[in-house]
Amino acid sequence: MHLLDELEELDVDLFRATTSWQPPFTQRIYGGQVIGQALVAASKTVDEQFSPHSLHSYFLRHGDPSIPVIYKVERTRNGRSYCSRNVYAIQRGLTIYTSQISFSKFEKSVIEHQNDMPNAPDPESLPTTKERLQGYLERGVRGDRNRSAIEKAIASEIPLDIRPCDRKRIGFFDPDFESKAPYQLVWIKTVDKIGPGFEKLHQCIAGYASDYSLLQTARLPHPKFRVNFASSLDHSMWFHLPFRADEWMLYELESPKANNGRALVFGKLFTQDGRLAVTVAQEGVLRGVIKDHPSRL
Repeated sequence: MHLLDELEELDVDLFRATTSWQPPFTQRIYGGQVIGQALVAASKTVDEQFSPHSLHSYFLRHGDPSIPVIYKVERTRNGRSYCSRNVYAIQRGLTIYTSQISFSKFEKSVIEHQNDMPNAPDPESLPTTKERLQGYLERGVRGDRNRSAIEKAIASEIPLDIRPCDRKRIGFFDPDFESKAPYQLVWIKTVDKIGPGFEKLHQCIAGYASDYSLLQTARLPHPKFRVNFASSLDHSMWFHLPFRADEWMLYELESPKANNGRALVFGKLFTQDGRLAVTVAQEGVLRGVIKDHPSRL
């Protein structure tokens, strides 16, 4: 099972896709889904030797996971070394997401440097996605709706194996936790292997995975902050080199600023051998209230 099922081609530069796996508690379309599917749609309109190197996008409206999404690709420019595409995700005649994606041919590096990969525990020593979700149930979940969402996620075929390096990592709906710096490390890869002939799919899956945990990072310094509403506003990615999304990648996340109901978060995806493969930046809405005694789920 691939994270991003094959898009249905309706016409030239026009595609349709349904909702893939949704993280628990997500009532709207998960932002990573439209990022990944927009990358798939745009990649279908460029020559094989071009790969995405940057993406800049805005989330304009909430997506409805119960109906398909139409992706309209606009061929903005075709050049010898670079080409660009605009992609619009549409539901009920309204644009819910838009992105500008630039593609380039491989070019040999003359100069090169990168940030060092941070130290992290072996991903195989950490709980799997299902084990972590099971932990929610064992700790006690408040409300039938929340319990049902977790049980549904556990029972489904989860396409991503997501392993936070902090075993006490919090999510938006975790109850009590201690204040921490707005920084975390998460190992991510697909559960299934990706066969030959799907080289561009690795970058599309990275787009899907990149939206995971970003805004949660900004909540870490605020244990009394109870989230009422969280939503991505804009999202940018830079793809630096080839990688495999079906092999472990370390996602380093840090939030330098949160104010005015918004939070800014930066992310770096490293291959397991220490190469910086993708850089991510996102700003999102983060609204809630301060409570001295947070209630349980």
